[in-house]
Amino acid sequence: MPETKSDFSVLNRVHQLEKLQNEVFDLAIIGGGITGAGIVLDAASRGLKVCLIEKNDFASGTSNKSTKLIHGGLRYLKQFEISLVRESGSERAIVHKLAPHLVIPEKMLLPLSEGGTYGRIMTAIGLKVYDFLADVHGEDSRIMLSKAETLDKEPLLNEDVILGGGLYAEYRTDDARLTIEILKKAASFGATIINYCEMQAFNYDEDSKIESLNCYDYNSESHLKIKAKHYISATGPWVDLLRTKDHSINDKHLHLTKGVHLVFPHNKLPIKQSIYFDVDDGRMIFAIPRGRVTYVGTTDTTYLGNKDRVVATRKDVDYLLNAINKTFPKVNVTVNDVESNWAGLRPLIHQDDKDPSELSRKDELFISKTGLISIAGGKLTGYRKMAQRTLDAVISQMNSSEKSRLKSSQTQSISLVNPAFENFDAVENFENELEGTLKDLGISDPYLAWYLCSNYGKQAIDILSKSEDFKNTDALERLIRAELWYCINFEMTQRLSDFFVRRTGRLYFDISSIHKYRDIILKDFTTYLNWNANRVASENENLNVLIQDATTFYDEEFN
Repeated sequence: MPETKSDFSVLNRVHQLEKLQNEVFDLAIIGGGITGAGIVLDAASRGLKVCLIEKNDFASGTSNKSTKLIHGGLRYLKQFEISLVRESGSERAIVHKLAPHLVIPEKMLLPLSEGGTYGRIMTAIGLKVYDFLADVHGEDSRIMLSKAETLDKEPLLNEDVILGGGLYAEYRTDDARLTIEILKKAASFGATIINYCEMQAFNYDEDSKIESLNCYDYNSESHLKIKAKHYISATGPWVDLLRTKDHSINDKHLHLTKGVHLVFPHNKLPIKQSIYFDVDDGRMIFAIPRGRVTYVGTTDTTYLGNKDRVVATRKDVDYLLNAINKTFPKVNVTVNDVESNWAGLRPLIHQDDKDPSELSRKDELFISKTGLISIAGGKLTGYRKMAQRTLDAVISQMNSSEKSRLKSSQTQSISLVNPAFENFDAVENFENELEGTLKDLGISDPYLAWYLCSNYGKQAIDILSKSEDFKNTDALERLIRAELWYCINFEMTQRLSDFFVRRTGRLYFDISSIHKYRDIILKDFTTYLNWNANRVASENENLNVLIQDATTFYDEEFN
């Protein structure tokens, strides 16, 4: 077994809740997605006493429903959003260095076809500009391919219409895992962080400034009050709801769009590499191989339904299936080939007379006279810069004494996971070591080494060590039980959905493992968290709904 043990950054809920109730903070953040996570890490590492609350689980909204790419936004060149492309391009390289096991280099193939969105000359120029803006050099620089070279990269493409292609650099991630690791790192800097705690109302002083938050903790079923000097809403699709509660909503508001992704067993859509391809309506779609599966998305449609239960409709799946089968005519996938799916919302800034796919992905701040600073829009890739811009707004409200004790932003150099990897070569070496360790434990499938390495980095060592404590079970059961032990004790896992969806990604990428190990995981949950019979029944019911939504296509949205 590899020797290096991890330095746990602990998200202990009992300890965090006690701090939340007894301290006055410099800054309170509402919302535990990637945006809130980025802000809390930046704030804590600068020296602020900061807390973050999330009404559900961390990354349970938009931040678990992206295309799971840290990408530069090639399509934004078409919309002339040069600054967004430049920032995204530089940020993806930074985040890769901060967590090289979690933000993984991914070559992207852009096939060129007759009647497609991009011609060869414009693609060559566009990718060259893209590389320049993103400061891409060396082997990651774009390469233009002939028809034969493009089909060699991906034989499933339609050879009757392919003219050639472009190959360029992107990065793949797990958005929920990235969020969790950022939050754990923030906790190591002293941040107070808690899930399942909902902000219900603002309290104001005699000058109509926010002085505290009325909150409800779902686990203890108790009310609490959080006091801070400054307040941020990083609640994604719920930003306008909080602005309404704050009586600060105006004519500038969100435009929610829905994105759907379909997951296929890799043998049903056996592409050799990631592809970014045209759809007839002018949109572009990603097809990404990931471990045992291939996932495809996304749709981009205006959404007016229930923000707390977003699902894929038959119209969504038909759109994606038609796009897949036209681009890869040899596969002929059907709805019966879909293993799972996810649907999520993008909180974009509304612009009159623009279609959903044309709306800008830029972030924007809404600053209320009450002191509430709301951040909306933006992309997963730009979370660090969004945090800096939001904190700049907070700092502008501080007095000179408060400002004088703050450090400058350090997040460009803070490794997100300890022990850290020096580079991606070290990640690959560690994965190879894990594969050998797993064989010694009776697990021969190399997928598990990749899965553990990409999910946990060197923290996987502690999971493997713990697995040896579970006796009289098969090796795979010992492994998943050790994962649960780790996620409960160090990542504030409180629900079955926290574990199966956001900590492990199994609902989307290994759904059969849920059916196989559900009972033992539920039993361990009951032991660790002291669940009663009613809680067990409730958790079972909630998990059934999640599995249903991940495997069903509905006639219409929920309202």
